[in-house]
Amino acid sequence: MRFFGLLRHRAPRVSGVVAILSAISLGVLIAQPPVDTEQRIRHIQDGILPAVINPGEPPVVTKLADRMVALHIPGVSIAVIHSGQIEWARRFGVTRIGGPAVTPDTLFQAASISKPVTALAVLHLVESGKLNLDTDVNQYLKTWKVPANSFTEKTKVTLRELLTHSAGMTVHGFPGYASDAARPSVVQVLNGEKPANTPAIVVDTEPGTVWRYSGGGFVVTQLLLEDVTGQAFPKLMHDIVLGPIGMTRSTYEQPLPQNRMAEAAMPYHQDGQAVQGGPHVYPEMAPAGLWTTPSDLARYAMEVQNALAGKSNAVISAAMAREMLKPGKNKWGLGIETGGSAEHPYFTHVGANEGFQCNLVAYNNGDGAVIMTNSDNGGQLAAEILRTIAYEYKWPDFGPHETPARKEITVSSDTLAKYAGIYAMAPNVNMTITLADGQLISQMTGQNKIPLFAESETMFFPKVVDAEIEFPRGEKGPASQLILHQNGRDMTAKRLDEAEAKKVVDAAAAFDKRFKDQTAVPGSEAAVRRMIGELQAGKPDYDLMSPNLANATRQQLTGIQSMINGLGALQSVTFKGVGPGGADIYTARFEKGSLDYRVWLTPDGKVVDRANLGPSQ
Repeated sequence: MRFFGLLRHRAPRVSGVVAILSAISLGVLIAQPPVDTEQRIRHIQDGILPAVINPGEPPVVTKLADRMVALHIPGVSIAVIHSGQIEWARRFGVTRIGGPAVTPDTLFQAASISKPVTALAVLHLVESGKLNLDTDVNQYLKTWKVPANSFTEKTKVTLRELLTHSAGMTVHGFPGYASDAARPSVVQVLNGEKPANTPAIVVDTEPGTVWRYSGGGFVVTQLLLEDVTGQAFPKLMHDIVLGPIGMTRSTYEQPLPQNRMAEAAMPYHQDGQAVQGGPHVYPEMAPAGLWTTPSDLARYAMEVQNALAGKSNAVISAAMAREMLKPGKNKWGLGIETGGSAEHPYFTHVGANEGFQCNLVAYNNGDGAVIMTNSDNGGQLAAEILRTIAYEYKWPDFGPHETPARKEITVSSDTLAKYAGIYAMAPNVNMTITLADGQLISQMTGQNKIPLFAESETMFFPKVVDAEIEFPRGEKGPASQLILHQNGRDMTAKRLDEAEAKKVVDAAAAFDKRFKDQTAVPGSEAAVRRMIGELQAGKPDYDLMSPNLANATRQQLTGIQSMINGLGALQSVTFKGVGPGGADIYTARFEKGSLDYRVWLTPDGKVVDRANLGPSQ
């Protein structure tokens, strides 16, 4: 759920996070007079655009450097493809706080963008006659077999289904393993055996019937490729894909070899804290294990574009490229998401590993961009950079949304004063409306202040988001409610009475002081210790959790319990500080490793948000 596009629901971070980026057309891809490349770069780095722009008004822009600071993102690396070539590549920030600058050779984890690169290897072997997209994968698997059950009796799993996320296989994505934690073999991952921290990968829906994102299916693909070629996965990927394409900086080696660690960006959490122990290790290499640069990923995109145009067959032919990009269920091709119009189709993928987020978009006809970051907030910034690039290059997709023209009017201060107050949008989420110098200001819990402008005495709009706020007509006293109109939905929020509002204000003031002093909520350490013990035993007290956290814990209990028990006995719990989102952050140290734990605690001792164990994505 999003209010104003600012209150972001944070789904579990997995290496297979899938995002569908949408925006209305701002133009068409047509021939344009030459534009100085350096000027374009300056426009982008000095003018990150909001999600919404208003006709006839200059957009309110921010500098890329300022957005990096605001989002606690140490480093960003970008490559832009134009007319079939890398037109420019630039780096911003540092590989780690206090460390060296990001360079052209700085490696980032590609996370789920590993999948479409893996898919090229599969398709190459299909064209070589060594694989068939529509054959039962158990005919190729030697080390392990897809477990038989009632679903596989009806329909066998095929490579086509694995690549298109329609094989009915479980496990969305993978949290990886802390650098000092025990790591499973690929077969242990497939079977969900210790020290694997995810459940067994099985078929629980008839293959071919539904689309459901499954990183687990790509682990099956990884083992299949090793069994068929007789080579370790990093080597076969280098020989079949990375080498022929010219992705010279890239590797699927996990962990990254020690002699290359100096090339790697270090990962950071949303609150700006470094991921404990540095980059996580991903034995699940096919879905999440690629180390690369934006320029190398751009070379992947250009290879697909060139193959499609019949200009290259270094890995796959034009016919196979067409097959790869043919939209299937949920507009998914073979290893890659597709989109766009018939005139301007594109392929895309995003990625999110622990402390790394990135984005790849490429039009079939030769334009595109790759953005890589070393922060859990990087997905937000990547989307902002992408829409600014799209606007600068006049792409038909991904750019800012252009709102209908609205005429501002002046409303008396007496009328505006009736709307000031605190309105309950959702549990623990409020919208505060204040009046300052004749201007209404809105602020969502934990978010920035946004000015509101009147189009009538009861209807107001922000200029940075396509939304409207309506207050009831005809009320003589203070407004009793507001209605948020956004994305075709209406949400009514009741105004809090004075006593309730005072509690909110007092709580905000208390948090400001707690954040300034970096003081833990009383009882939060005890809650961390209690929950770790309960998770180790597999018996969480769901009554001491919010409903969302309880549901998430039930769904992931087996994997979480296995992961924690694999670390051995708990040795210490140390308070690290208070995050900007209000979480008390602790480091829990075990015999065989450590975890960062974030906990939000209510006065009655309930954990009200998702307890975020360091490796849980």
